[in-house]
Amino acid sequence: MTYLAKPKLHHPSLTRNKVGYTRRDYEGAVSTLCAGCGHDSISAAIIHACWELDIEPHRVAKLSGIGCSSKTPTYFLGNSHGFNTVHGRMPSVLTGANLANRELLYLGVSGDGDSASIGIGQFVHALRRGVNMVYIVENNGVYGLTKGQFSATADHGSVSKKGVVNTDAPLDLVGLALQLGATYVARGFSGDKRQLVPLIKGAMLHPGAALIDVISPCVAFNNHAGSTKSYDFVRDHNEVANRVDFVPCRDEIVVDYEAGSVLDVEQHDGSVLRLRKLAATYDARDRTAAIRYARTTAAEGEVATGLLYIDPDPRDLHAHLNTVATPFNQLGEAELCPGNAALEAINAALR
Repeated sequence: MTYLAKPKLHHPSLTRNKVGYTRRDYEGAVSTLCAGCGHDSISAAIIHACWELDIEPHRVAKLSGIGCSSKTPTYFLGNSHGFNTVHGRMPSVLTGANLANRELLYLGVSGDGDSASIGIGQFVHALRRGVNMVYIVENNGVYGLTKGQFSATADHGSVSKKGVVNTDAPLDLVGLALQLGATYVARGFSGDKRQLVPLIKGAMLHPGAALIDVISPCVAFNNHAGSTKSYDFVRDHNEVANRVDFVPCRDEIVVDYEAGSVLDVEQHDGSVLRLRKLAATYDARDRTAAIRYARTTAAEGEVATGLLYIDPDPRDLHAHLNTVATPFNQLGEAELCPGNAALEAINAALR
């Protein structure tokens, strides 16, 4: 995969955080995504959150799978650890890395195709086991790299760019996360930076399995009448003659609205995305109420955004397994091979 590197020179007057980094230090390569893609706004929100939290880039491990969303780690935290796995397998690789070195901040970036279809089993078990990670799903309801087929999160009755009506019931990743025991569950919108940045910061500070489902409409294949996850894209050339795609530079759709209110966001094609932001009085500590609220708003055609649930006393995978405080990759031979006497004592305890 080819990508463009950004200049390393920084303006000397750039503001630095408490650990001495500017926001430029949290950037990555130049994005090759479509102009106006909401995924780039999510990358910007991650950069903003890490800079404000004074996180040292080399203390972050970012992992992804396959898809437009899984390309985005290239575009932020260029000085962090990174691993691009095969399709749908990010959670298991991240789990292994977390077990080996619990001292890093693990950031898993995936998409609705990567997590809700081929990787659904990986998604389920990572959250069920309570892996200490920030799991961000960049959800656009289509397979963008393979020309816009419905993903498993596409709403029932939505119409594809080719006019096909989706007859399958959608998978609700937020609902699944709540049922599986995730201890931090949120949903955001790529165009609402004021809400998304705090959600990411909260997830990064949370010692447990944190999921953020971010609605990030595909600018190439979900900007048409009938789509429930539409955004800003125009196809100006006829497919019959040469199948040439034209991606114009358009302004991204940005919103700002108060807690407890509903906002209809009109897309450039005339379709509407309805968002509901959680009220300030909403109790995010009630898992059952969160499940009920998410289902109720979905039935009313609304997308509930905000922190839906948080466990004030979370336990992660290391707590479940009662592992040692020292990261496994720092254990020496004496700890890993304590001798025959220790082995005999373990075997005797199992008889």
